[in-house]
Amino acid sequence: MIKIKDIGEFGLIDRITRKPKNKNNVLVGIGDDAAVVKPGKHLQVLTTDCLVEGDHFTREWFTPLQIGMKAIEINVSDIAAMGAIPSYVLVSLGFPGDLDVEFVDEMYSGMWKVCDKYNIGIIGGNMTHSTQIFISITLLGEVEKKNLVLRSGAEIGDFIFVSGYLGNGRAGLRLFQENIEGFDGVKKRYLEPKARLDFALKNASSVNSMIDVSDGLAGDIKHICEQSGCGAVIYKDKIPITDEVKEIAEILGEDGYDYALYGGEDFELLYTVSPDKVSKIDGYLVGEITKDKKIKLFLNGKEQQIMDYSYDHFINPV
Repeated sequence: MIKIKDIGEFGLIDRITRKPKNKNNVLVGIGDDAAVVKPGKHLQVLTTDCLVEGDHFTREWFTPLQIGMKAIEINVSDIAAMGAIPSYVLVSLGFPGDLDVEFVDEMYSGMWKVCDKYNIGIIGGNMTHSTQIFISITLLGEVEKKNLVLRSGAEIGDFIFVSGYLGNGRAGLRLFQENIEGFDGVKKRYLEPKARLDFALKNASSVNSMIDVSDGLAGDIKHICEQSGCGAVIYKDKIPITDEVKEIAEILGEDGYDYALYGGEDFELLYTVSPDKVSKIDGYLVGEITKDKKIKLFLNGKEQQIMDYSYDHFINPV
């Protein structure tokens, strides 16, 4: 097997470089000191996120292809939450010198697979030596001003929706942590999260605020409320979770709804909608925006304890 240290930084760059397809606005791509892109006619949206070995993934659980796919998907999820369309990506990488080159080939194949799906061009980045693998992604997108959605747009009386089932991220992680066999579908949803871009673009013009569910329902509705100056009531029995997630939690003596509330890594969308636009919206109703600036959890009409908690990179890494 060829090691990265055998071909060096520039040999590896030559090996993984590929011209972006169908991107006429890219004047200068990979190969110069910086990329040059001709701006579009809409607002520019930028996001960045990283994956660090040991915190966000382990080679024991993830294939190189899945690592590459996840790196792009989670950034597309942020762009989707703004109601925007992703366009270009910068990829910065750190690898140990004794890592097999084939590992990088497969990881980059995962990135290109997702980029091709969303018509994103990889236009540059950086590469360096590191004691562990890290991937830093900067994704650029664009959005018409009328479709731009912020966390700060929630209004008192809005209904709170999520785009799909929650808790799969935490359930999948717990399966791997506890070496539990089976539940392949849940494991795959953890290993290969999918951004809800099509859903976001379809519904963005009808919502007041939106965020992707990367930190858990409780933490992410808190982000919206803090930015919007409001509170929220969440109805626990309305939170959509699958029977598989409930079963996994039961096996482990845990609560599947806690996976949804506090687990994160679901990458569904959480959004608020005015009552007069509810009929235009897809998704699952889970609560309401309130005036009192507190987050409350109810079950069968009775208030439940809710933890002031969500995923935190410095408190609860993988």
